[in-house]
Amino acid sequence: MPHAIVLKCTDDSASPVLNLWQEASRFETSPSMRALNYPPHLTFAVYQDIAASSLVAAAQKAFANVPPLSIEFSGIDHFPNEMLVLWARPSDDRVLRQIHQAIHDDIDPALCHEHSRPDRWQPHCTIAMKIPAGAAQQALIWAKATPAKFTLTFDVVDCISFPPIEIIREVKLLP
Repeated sequence: MPHAIVLKCTDDSASPVLNLWQEASRFETSPSMRALNYPPHLTFAVYQDIAASSLVAAAQKAFANVPPLSIEFSGIDHFPNEMLVLWARPSDDRVLRQIHQAIHDDIDPALCHEHSRPDRWQPHCTIAMKIPAGAAQQALIWAKATPAKFTLTFDVVDCISFPPIEIIREVKLLP
């Protein structure tokens, strides 16, 4: 079962992403993000096989003195996988990349899923993750035309296993 370190938004600032989830779900067979039963989030690292204690220790160290993060987003982008993935793009990802590197300073990046490794990772907040090829062109037209300028406050770090998402450890970021 995969494990991950994620930063989630648990306050009212999440509403713009929740609205985008709703709008983008029309391109999917069924709403992928609502099905997670999990708030808007940024995934820092995914591991197929790692001890939960190592995951928790790395997350606690990387986020030790990090207050809640207000991240501004400036548009919608995509990953052209088998199923199209739409995601919100951070305007400035420097702090996110520093935290990401701190995690990989503690856990060998070779243990991480290839898309979460330092040389491949793209900070993003997923909007829809299961858009079939037949709806991809319409979804991309919608994404380009949809203003996605908003700020989310990410205030909790989770160490999770999935699917389904189970929280191993939750740490609230303190101001």
